[in-house]
Amino acid sequence: MRIGGETNINQMKAGAVMEFLFLVLFLIVLAVAGATGVTADSRDSADWKPTEAGRRWHSRTC
Repeated sequence: MRIGGETNINQMKAGAVMEFLFLVLFLIVLAVAGATGVTADSRDSADWKPTEAGRRWHSRTC
């Protein structure tokens, strides 16, 4: 027997609100980290080299 008027619908609403707030907080943390420069670009120049038929193109100096 439940006492206090707590229902499944109220629990579902509270869970949905908490999930939404967690998502918003996560996005805010990412935005602040990006704005302060904490994040880093993990790509190097190799990621930008062109390919031919799926094989990486190598520049030939000779």
